[in-house]
Amino acid sequence: MIPAASPALQLAPREPSPAEAVRPPADWKREWREAVRDPRELLAMLDLGHLAGGLSAAAAAAFPLRVPRAFVARMRPGDPADPLLRQVLPVLDEDRVVPGFGLDAVGDGAATTSPGVIRKYRGRALLVATGSCAINCRYCFRRHFPYAEQAAAANHWRDAVAAIAADATIEEVILSGGDPLSLATPKLAELTAALAGIPHLRRLRIHTRLPIVLPARVDRDLLAWLRGQPWPVTVVVHANHANEFDPAVDAALTALRDAGATLLNQAVLLRGVNDSVEALAALCERGFAAGVLPYYLHQLDRVAGAAHFEVPDERARALHAGLAARLSGYLVPRLVREVAGDPGKRPL
Repeated sequence: MIPAASPALQLAPREPSPAEAVRPPADWKREWREAVRDPRELLAMLDLGHLAGGLSAAAAAAFPLRVPRAFVARMRPGDPADPLLRQVLPVLDEDRVVPGFGLDAVGDGAATTSPGVIRKYRGRALLVATGSCAINCRYCFRRHFPYAEQAAAANHWRDAVAAIAADATIEEVILSGGDPLSLATPKLAELTAALAGIPHLRRLRIHTRLPIVLPARVDRDLLAWLRGQPWPVTVVVHANHANEFDPAVDAALTALRDAGATLLNQAVLLRGVNDSVEALAALCERGFAAGVLPYYLHQLDRVAGAAHFEVPDERARALHAGLAARLSGYLVPRLVREVAGDPGKRPL
């Protein structure tokens, strides 16, 4: 077993690329503060004010709208079926009580071994680094997660790090949330400095939507932090539709890749967003053009409030077969579902 501090796992120092050197510092925190939080304002920005009668005040109160303006700029004005808008707008369909849809769709509660640490699969520990996100996706499987009770950052991460250090079978830590990149870079550095003292860790994975929805987050400080990690780092981004990519997103992903990260994308199959072979193929091809390899296509986690996004399994399999018939194998993500208690994602 190779200790985390071994030179064999350390990335060689790298000078910033020319693109990084000339890129002005990004004020991602300002963009975060200026995110759209009023559903009526969002509709007005898109010339869709007439749809306000379909908004759910209850859903917006329980799980507030939050969407960066950079993401709004990629939506199509005047299109009530825009696939990006559909992912974030709180609508009356969320108020329906649907059997089989609950508060903990994937068994996070039963798999929590200490505050903020979730153990589901052998060799890996998921650390819920924060409850904050730059965007609130209406299908989020953790929209009801008790973040206040699961504060991994408490006591400067000591309890969470101690739990991981105590189990020598853990070789990989997955930073999740919320979104771990919503933490300020010094806070991320504090966490990874603590993890670096654990000799049995060999890999770091980061699950994040920020490079897609708020690409300004990928700034010089974050890239310097990423380059300084003693482990191979995989960044798993989350895009569901080709329209989520634009030149700013491309630049952010290029910078992450240049900093040494392996980039993967996981998407969720969503009715009215990407439930066609054409939409899925465009997503896979557009992501790959930006340097991201398709990883997972998740069947919807059955969380309360998200039933209107569900695609039946038979239809999901047919879409995946159509995708496989159309694209090269390396462009086809694995169609999976997460089932509580399973030792890994369940292929469909």
